[in-house]
Amino acid sequence: MTAPSVGPIRVMIVDDHVLLRNAVREAISAPDVEVVAEAATAEDALRIAVEVRPDVLLLDIKLPGMEGLELVRELAPTLPGTRVVMLTVSTSERDLEAAIRYGAAGYITKDVTAESLLGAVRSAHRGELVLDPAKAAGLVRHLVSAGTRGPAAPGDPISAVLSPRELDILRLVASGLTDREIAEACRISVRTVETHVGAILRKLGVRNRVEAARRYLEV
Repeated sequence: MTAPSVGPIRVMIVDDHVLLRNAVREAISAPDVEVVAEAATAEDALRIAVEVRPDVLLLDIKLPGMEGLELVRELAPTLPGTRVVMLTVSTSERDLEAAIRYGAAGYITKDVTAESLLGAVRSAHRGELVLDPAKAAGLVRHLVSAGTRGPAAPGDPISAVLSPRELDILRLVASGLTDREIAEACRISVRTVETHVGAILRKLGVRNRVEAARRYLEV
């Protein structure tokens, strides 16, 4: 996984409501977090983010002009070191899947507590996929039941390099589960999960869980 940068986590907030931006700034106020920029539109955010290169970008989906999902698609390849976390009122599973496919590192709703929002910023900075429990469960159902990804096909490049157990672990990583939750689901130790995740990252040639989950969802 990518090593966290030295110093405070540099955060940018993108939302068209100034009161919401102020509330988010206050919620994530901590010695290890610094808000380095804000923007009210995706167009401004695209310009500013390229200049300041934040570690974490908190982004609303519904913005005037270009919407947040379009901004993720523009920013993800340009700023691979920036973790984009959608902070939205939308509970749409379609929005969630699109955000992850376009490169978002997380998706949380605006009714999140201040403590959970701060935790999400820290988790995203560590390279983790950040989803609230309800959305994680929804994504699991979608992956397993709706067929975002079916059983591994013989020609699937991921199934060619990962073992069946590693494929199971990767599916759960892509659903947003923590190592402890994966350990409970698979009835193995947390240390064993960490070993499997490390092997998955190495075999897929990706830097962190977010990139591994994205690879899984794109197949």
